[in-house]
Amino acid sequence: MSKIEIYIFIFALIVAGFFILKSAPLSKENISNDQSSEKIELETKTDEQKDVTVTVTPVDISEKSEKWKFNISMSTHIVELSQDMVLNSMLMDDRGKEYAAIQWEGAPPGGHHREGALIYNAIKPVPKSIELRIADVGGVIRTFKWSINVSKEYE
Repeated sequence: MSKIEIYIFIFALIVAGFFILKSAPLSKENISNDQSSEKIELETKTDEQKDVTVTVTPVDISEKSEKWKFNISMSTHIVELSQDMVLNSMLMDDRGKEYAAIQWEGAPPGGHHREGALIYNAIKPVPKSIELRIADVGGVIRTFKWSINVSKEYE
């Protein structure tokens, strides 16, 4: 073999190796954290009682989250929405353990329309279901329940 043939052979090996590595599937280590720890998608729930509509959307529920966030929207034309959302809200897991809200980020008490987010410390490990209770909105307790399908990675 001449030197030119050797260089062409080496070059061909390098090019072939590049294409083989490029087409190889990604290992679990190569997948970004965003893909391996996706948020658990839970549906929006609405409760309409005593002339008040309360809508809750879980927005940050995952094994990797330090805090769980629930967007809350309340609307009425009759009742004053003056409750302390942290004191009047509670999260419960599938075993009946209760968790107090740690923060309300949103509109202060008062008025007929309020929006904000209830923040809780994350429940670990992620339970099979959660229930959010909000008391004293229109004089009733509002209950929102979600089943959680936890991937095998977290079980």
